[in-house]
Amino acid sequence: MAEHAQRSFTTPAPGLRFLILGGLSLVLLIADQRSDYLDSVRKAIGAAVYPLRVAVDTPVSLWRWVGESTASRNELVLELSRLRTEKLITQARLMRYAALEAENARLRAMLGARERVRERVQVAEIMSVSTNPFRHVMVVDKGTRDGAFEGQAIIDADGVVGQVIEAGLLSSQAMLISDPDHALPVQVNRSGVRTIAVGTGEHDRLDLPFLPNNADIHEGDLLVTSGLGGAFPPGYPVGTVRSVIRVPQNPFAEVSATPAASLGQIREVMLIWPGENEPGDDAAAAEAPGPADAPPESAADTTADE
Repeated sequence: MAEHAQRSFTTPAPGLRFLILGGLSLVLLIADQRSDYLDSVRKAIGAAVYPLRVAVDTPVSLWRWVGESTASRNELVLELSRLRTEKLITQARLMRYAALEAENARLRAMLGARERVRERVQVAEIMSVSTNPFRHVMVVDKGTRDGAFEGQAIIDADGVVGQVIEAGLLSSQAMLISDPDHALPVQVNRSGVRTIAVGTGEHDRLDLPFLPNNADIHEGDLLVTSGLGGAFPPGYPVGTVRSVIRVPQNPFAEVSATPAASLGQIREVMLIWPGENEPGDDAAAAEAPGPADAPPESAADTTADE
């Protein structure tokens, strides 16, 4: 009896423990909101749980590798034939694009125009996706060790996917453009109208809530990044307008779009480093004739011919 009484005296009641832990949690939340004291702790925890994320992702990767390894020979032969055909078509198109790019570079050099800087990209694999239906967040296997940084743009082969919101040492958290807290400056590719695309919590829908009724936008218009804000380079596909509803008594039209990327099915993405030249660009720029090297009549003759 005495031992039970001593144990009850030394162990706080459940309600008291709940109040203590709740108060400690509030203090930590306020401290983290007003300062970055816990940022290093968060990154250290992220680095510590990285092996656990790898262990969780290993069975899925192993199963996918086994499925790919056991594919039938006929399917592989057909796939190889199709890829070879697409490769030939792509190479033919690239040859035309290379010629046009070279001609464009020569014209820019003659007219003294500045060459547009290309972006450097790096492929990253998605390790996990948040199970919270109200938060579209994923974890990629690239961190600050690989050069990733907070606010970095993420794309895939079809269009814009999202951006990094927290960069750890070995992995990073990224928010999809479909997240309700995400807003992306976009531009209508046909008319040049600029607006903001916000997430709706659905992988297949974006809203454009700030377009007036008289805005030049129609169903099927392509939305691209406008480059405003500096996070996303201009010109990358964001989505396609799928509905435009103009209500006379409302100042803004009800516009929704379908994302260009399949946000609910992607497995690999690309991180973008804007404003960096690709290898060999500096040498090509050095070899290109500048306006000082060209005779004064070149620009005038080109303009006259045009």
